[in-house]
Amino acid sequence: MNLDELSQVSTWLTEDRITAAIAGALNVLMALAILIVALIVAGWARARINNLALRHAKLDATLFGFLGNLVKYLILAIGFIFILNRFGIQTTSLAALIGAAGLAIGLALQGTLSSLASGVMIIMFRPFRVGDYIDAGSQGGTVTEISLFYVNLKTYDGIHIVVPNSDIWSSAITNYSENPTRMMDLTVGIAYDADIKTARDILQRIANDDTRVLADPAPQVGVRELGDSSVNLMFRAWCNTSDYWSFRWEVFEMVKTEFDANGIGIPFPTRTLVLEGGKEVQETVKPRLS
Repeated sequence: MNLDELSQVSTWLTEDRITAAIAGALNVLMALAILIVALIVAGWARARINNLALRHAKLDATLFGFLGNLVKYLILAIGFIFILNRFGIQTTSLAALIGAAGLAIGLALQGTLSSLASGVMIIMFRPFRVGDYIDAGSQGGTVTEISLFYVNLKTYDGIHIVVPNSDIWSSAITNYSENPTRMMDLTVGIAYDADIKTARDILQRIANDDTRVLADPAPQVGVRELGDSSVNLMFRAWCNTSDYWSFRWEVFEMVKTEFDANGIGIPFPTRTLVLEGGKEVQETVKPRLS
């Protein structure tokens, strides 16, 4: 390098430029340090929150996973603001710009954000859990997954249904698995000329002999109403929720078998239709056992 080139370099490297270069390098180093610290702290905070759910069985892992991610991104956002301030960028105008963009995005994604908000409410209040059988949002099935935007259901016949959280949270939720016991309430119709006491004894014996029926609350058998063509008996019995459907299906068969063996008739209601011209036609209706 000759003297002319050295002179040009010395002329360009002024004290102000050197100071600015050093300050810029320091800002870059500080920004990297802030980013690294923010990533470390965010990861540590998320892991700590997630570990709370792992250490305590009563705490819900889905809820704490959501809270962990929320804290992580909040810490990263704070770190990003510190980095911008380090470079002298005014965050006030940036916040206004982000707010305007967020409003536009929110209007465009109303349905999605509604499902997100509903997902947060479902995760926080836990009206149902994975494995529960529910009716919600005009759909029913066993819950296989709960996410922030949707709930996966599996129907009794193996159909997979994805229901948006907004549909579930905005409707009544029926959880069939929440309580450990359920009551089965049946109406059994017998003929008017049948022996009511014998029919009641049969129903009571069915309830007493079945090991799935709980003693408390005790089974109830009685006359529910005098119907148009039958005496309708009430049969109420409590059982464990896991036994409900198998017990219900078998009760129908046991009632029919025992009634036939003891001469208790289950009537077939009939209707007499008078046609034009005076001709009468009888119509047989199925017996009432529901």
